[in-house]
Amino acid sequence: MQDHQLVTGLTRRNLLSLIGMTAGSAAMYHAMTTFGLAAESGYKGPIKLEGDPKGASVLILGAGLAGLTAALELRQAGYNVQILEYNNRAGGRNWTIRGGDTVTELGGATQKCEFDEGHYLNPGPWRIPYHHHGLLDYCKRLGVTLEPFQQLNHNAFLHSKDAFGGKPQRVRHIKTDLRGHTSELLAKATQKGALEGDVTKEDQEMLLEALRSWGVLDENYAYKESIHTSEYRGFEKDPGGGLGAAPTPGKPLGLSEVLNSGLWGNLANFALYEFQTTMFQPVGGIDMIAQAFVREVGDLITYNAKVTKIEQSDSGVTAYYEDSENPGTTQQASADWCVCTIPLTILSQIDINVGADMQAAIEAVPYASSVKVGLQFKRRFWEEDDLIFGGVSYTDLPISQISYPSTDFNTKGKGVLLGCYTWQGPNSYEFTSMAPDERVRRAVEYGAQIHPQYKEEFENGVSWAWHRSPFTLGCAGDWTEEMRKEHYENLCKIDGRIVLAGEHASYIPAWMEGAILSSLDAITRLHQRVVAG
Repeated sequence: MQDHQLVTGLTRRNLLSLIGMTAGSAAMYHAMTTFGLAAESGYKGPIKLEGDPKGASVLILGAGLAGLTAALELRQAGYNVQILEYNNRAGGRNWTIRGGDTVTELGGATQKCEFDEGHYLNPGPWRIPYHHHGLLDYCKRLGVTLEPFQQLNHNAFLHSKDAFGGKPQRVRHIKTDLRGHTSELLAKATQKGALEGDVTKEDQEMLLEALRSWGVLDENYAYKESIHTSEYRGFEKDPGGGLGAAPTPGKPLGLSEVLNSGLWGNLANFALYEFQTTMFQPVGGIDMIAQAFVREVGDLITYNAKVTKIEQSDSGVTAYYEDSENPGTTQQASADWCVCTIPLTILSQIDINVGADMQAAIEAVPYASSVKVGLQFKRRFWEEDDLIFGGVSYTDLPISQISYPSTDFNTKGKGVLLGCYTWQGPNSYEFTSMAPDERVRRAVEYGAQIHPQYKEEFENGVSWAWHRSPFTLGCAGDWTEEMRKEHYENLCKIDGRIVLAGEHASYIPAWMEGAILSSLDAITRLHQRVVAG
C-alpha cells in the first residue's frame, strides 16, 4: 500500500506506529479505523439462505476455505453441489506439512519433510485473531478444538545486526525503556508549560500522574534504575528465598541507545489489532479446519482436477479440467451456477468468458510474495536456555522473524520453530529464488546470530515459497487503494452465472476470515438471484 504523506512529513504508516508505541494498541486501532485500514469482522452469525432453489446446481471451483464454506451452506440450502480441486487434498492455503509429507514446487524441487511425529509447519495461515468471528464460529460449529497462539512474549528478542553489537535485546527491555524515557520527556515538557493552550491545567496535573504510573517514573518524574522499574523491565538478579535473596535492579538502556537501535520499530507488530491477545490456533495444525469441513462435504470433491477452461451461457456453466497428476484427458463438469474461488494469479491464465470489467479485475491484482521455513531441533533450547515460551522474536536479518511453538511448554524432547517468515520485499524474493534446502541452510545461519544453539541443535527443516506454489503462484491478493477503487466491485459482482470468492475478494486479504466472509457474501447474492429467478 502506498502511504500518503502527512503534513508533518511523517508517513501514515509511521504515524500509526508512533501512535501504537506511545499511546497503546487501542489508540492505534482507532487511528487505523479513521484511515480505513482496520475494521472488525463483518460476520453477523450463520447465514440464512431462505427460499427454494428448486433443484438448482452449483459448481464450485477450488476446495479452499471459501469453496468449502460455499459447499457447506449451499448443500444445506438444497442445492446440488460439486467441487473441483486442483490438489489431492482440500484446504488450499489452509495447509499443514508434517513428517512424511512430500511437497513439490514449480520447477520440480521436491522435499520430504522429516519432522518427528507431532511436529509440523503451517506454510500458510497459522493464527486466528479473536475478532475473526466467522472463522471462530465455523470452528465451534464443526468441532475444531482451539488453543492460544502466543504472539507477544515480553521475554522474546528484538534484534538488529547493527545495534548493541548484534546482541539481541528482550522485548520487555526495549518496550519499558522506550515508554519510560518518552514519559519522562513528556512530563518535563508538561511541567515547563509547553502544553499550555492545548491541555487545561487540571488535565496537565492528571497527565503527570498518568505519566508517572504508565512510564514507571519516580517522584521527580525521572525514569531510572530502581526496584520499581525492574518490576516492569525485569531484574538483573530476580528476587529469591533465604539468604542473599534480595533482588538486584536491572539497569535501563539509555534513550539514545534505544532510539538509535531502531528496535522500537518492531514494537508496532505487537500493537496491531490483528495480532492482539487473544489469538488462537487449531490443536494439531491449521489444516484441522479444512479437515473439519471435509467431514461435512468431502463427498462432493473431485481431487486432482486442474481447470483449463470455464464457459458460461444463459443456461449454465461448464468447467473443463484434466487430472493434475496425469494430464492429457479433458473432462468436464456442468451446473446452473458457478462459485469460482481459484486464486486470481491462476484464474488470469484460464480461458473464462466473463465480461470485460471482471476480466480486467482478474488480471489487475498481483499476489504478495512470502516464504516460510520450519526448523526441527534436538531440544527446546529457547525454553531451556532463554526462557522463551511462545511468541515471536523480530530481526532485521533476512529471515525477518522467529516464531516459537505455543504448545508443549516445558517438556523434554524436540521442537519445531518457524525459523523464517518473509513477506514481500527483496528478502522474500531472494528466498523464493533459492533451492528449498538452501533456504533451510540460510535460516539456520541467520538464526544462529540470535540463538547460538542453532548450529549444534539443528536436525532438519522444510520450506515453502508461495510464488513457487503451483496452485496459487503467490501468497495472497496484494491490493492497493487505487486498484480497489477501479476493480474491487467488478471482481465481486455476479457476472452472468459466475461469482468469484476468496480472500482476494475481501478487505481482509491473506486471512482465512476474508475467504469465509467473501464466500458468504457471494453465495448470499447468488441465492437471492436464484430464488428471484
